[in-house]
Amino acid sequence: MNKSTKKWLTFLGAMLALALVLTSCTGGGGLVQANSLTGAGGTFPLPLYTSWNYAYGNLTGVEVSYSGVGSSAGIAQITAGTVDFGASDAIMTAAQEDNATLHGGPILHIPMTSGAVAIIFNVPGFNSSGSINMTGPVLANIFGRNITGWNDPEIVALNPSLNATSNNITVVHRSDGSGTTYIFTNYLSKVSAWWNGTFGYGTSVAWPGDTIGAAKNAGVAAAVAANNYSIGYVELAYAVQNNLTYMVLQNAYGNWELPTLAGTTAASQNVTLPDDMKIMITNSPNPNAYPICGFTWILAYQNQTNPSKGLALVNYLWWCIHTGQNDTYSAALDYARLSDAAVAKAENEIRSMVYSNGTQIHP
Repeated sequence: MNKSTKKWLTFLGAMLALALVLTSCTGGGGLVQANSLTGAGGTFPLPLYTSWNYAYGNLTGVEVSYSGVGSSAGIAQITAGTVDFGASDAIMTAAQEDNATLHGGPILHIPMTSGAVAIIFNVPGFNSSGSINMTGPVLANIFGRNITGWNDPEIVALNPSLNATSNNITVVHRSDGSGTTYIFTNYLSKVSAWWNGTFGYGTSVAWPGDTIGAAKNAGVAAAVAANNYSIGYVELAYAVQNNLTYMVLQNAYGNWELPTLAGTTAASQNVTLPDDMKIMITNSPNPNAYPICGFTWILAYQNQTNPSKGLALVNYLWWCIHTGQNDTYSAALDYARLSDAAVAKAENEIRSMVYSNGTQIHP
């Protein structure tokens, strides 16, 4: 192949790449996508979404603004139509979905990533992650206040070195409606019949009165850091970013696991995924799984009434479930990439999004 031919092929390749970019920014009939999107919801994926949105803006010129206000608030805002998309780590209840349908039609749960909920603690003398072991039933008794001291026999049986630590346990939980709480209490409900019967699970539960409430993952992280002999739960990225110590948990198989990217990935493997992707993966039977993991979803109306916004949203979501899964974003912040099966389900959900006239948005 001579130099002239190589140059011509290079030029053709560049033109094809440009055409693909332009195509992704326009829809049928030459519709131009909006240059901004707004979203609101869970703080669980906030570090990842912040990274995504910065990169996506630089690549496309589309500014995506996301407010970490908690999953419950995100559900409320997408239902009210004050944002272009919501975000939640909790599956919407039937009542919430019915309410959303009345406002804008069917709403989709589109998976973006999965992450681990770390059990963080602040016990003087135990300054490294993994220095305290914990099982699900004992954890339920701590957060339910059946166990109130660090040297309780159930804790000492797992951690003999805590025998001399007679201090009371300060429990910190989310005060706002939280998908992180949903994942955590869903896990507790699976491992403790007492917890399930007493508190159940949801974005908020009736916590015992002698506990501390803090808003958002960042608030729980700060409260645990500020209170000796405390315990709380946050998405793993917040524990890592704030240099907080976290526990080793015994999983359903009986193995002891720290919250890690590998353990999060294992929790979503060999799972039969429903088409609507509304599934919880806590207490996975996988031998290598960390037990408190969950998907997080972007909530979007299937019917998009604003054509330019709808096109921009579809293009953004498609980028998130493909390019956004690269380790540059996900692994760097300890979130797990979607499996190929999960990506395929998400693709089908995005392809189901239509304009108000019923025309499919994604080509």
